[in-house]
Amino acid sequence: MTVSQADKAAKFRALHERAGAFVIANPWDGGSARILAGLGFEALATSSGAKAGVLGKRDGKVTREESLANARMIVDATDLPVAADLEKGFGDGPDATGETIRLAAAVGLVGGSIEDATGDREAPLYDLETAAVRVKAAVQAARSLAIPFVLTARAEGFLRGRPDLDDVIKRLQAYEAAGADVLFAPGLPDLAAVKKVCGSLKKPFNFMVGIKGRSFTRAELEAAGVKRISLATSLYRAAMTGLLDAAKEVKERGTFGYLDRSLSTPDLNAFMKD
Repeated sequence: MTVSQADKAAKFRALHERAGAFVIANPWDGGSARILAGLGFEALATSSGAKAGVLGKRDGKVTREESLANARMIVDATDLPVAADLEKGFGDGPDATGETIRLAAAVGLVGGSIEDATGDREAPLYDLETAAVRVKAAVQAARSLAIPFVLTARAEGFLRGRPDLDDVIKRLQAYEAAGADVLFAPGLPDLAAVKKVCGSLKKPFNFMVGIKGRSFTRAELEAAGVKRISLATSLYRAAMTGLLDAAKEVKERGTFGYLDRSLSTPDLNAFMKD
């Protein structure tokens, strides 16, 4: 059965409104999306790093067209709601963020995130006023759609060499005031910081699992006030770790023991469409 985009959007928004936290898993192609759906995840999201890896590129080097093509592949693979990591909106001005949200909805997405990182090492973050204007433009574009698109705003300080918790909270509060539906600050150092951030916001907060030493259990995150838990590139990296281990065994030892640890083709095909 094909689920309409409007129904997916309503389901996605409802996940943010019900009690407790939920995990949004991050596939990188149609096959990984089918597996995650088959395992019972309720929603999916693209990952900028994973989709870049699929193209043999580094994170941040994917074009908007490439990003949306990857998103459409994942949207078409299952009936689950799908959100997207839309990076900084693929442009510096507010017009770019608004247009990116409209194009995201056009490929079937029901949510997406805009971050405040510039991509410039010398000035890694937009100033707060500029960043808030960019979020507001994305929110306005989301509100103009025929579906209840969930707009997430990201404060990137802890990933971009500006680990100032007070500044991150100030930014998240500004993005909340600009109308963002979900707030996100990847790279928070500990549960105390997570709790402080969640306690400073009225809207749902997304925590990113995937950094060693800065990833916590679902129960711990829920107790700290987190609503949504995303997996970022971690599943993709786990899959690539398996690839590297198997390929190194063949190349360096001439053995094929990885076959004993691998899914059979019928088991894998059980997740796929006919």
